[in-house]
Amino acid sequence: MSGWVCAAQPSLFMIHKGEGGTQHTVQRIEIHKLQDGDNLILGFSIGGGIDQDSNQNPFSEDKTDKGIYVTRVSKGGPAEVAGLRMGDKIMQVNGWDMTMVTHDQARKKLTKKNEDVVRLLVTRRSLEDVVRQSMMQHPHTN
Repeated sequence: MSGWVCAAQPSLFMIHKGEGGTQHTVQRIEIHKLQDGDNLILGFSIGGGIDQDSNQNPFSEDKTDKGIYVTRVSKGGPAEVAGLRMGDKIMQVNGWDMTMVTHDQARKKLTKKNEDVVRLLVTRRSLEDVVRQSMMQHPHTN
């Protein structure tokens, strides 16, 4: 059996510490594109890239981060079924490094016509860190 898992079961790969001690999980996710006429649908949108203004990226903790992030996931679409989440940072697409690519290069790698399956390596902030940051931004007052 390969290291990739079926679309409905993303695999937890490891946990590492990011900037400021933030924990991230690294996951492999396999998305089976949905045929819609002549189009193959992934069911998510991306933002970021080395040619984009990283200050406009709401998902990066470090505003110099020019990575590719998932900005939208369609409800019930192939990406959601596979376990992809809004805010995930895409590190690889089918083995290709995505850490230093333009927005258009990333889009082209994801939407290749001859590929029915897209294998992603993504990093995701841990739930604990998301909750902690939310509590710091919106403290409860009595």
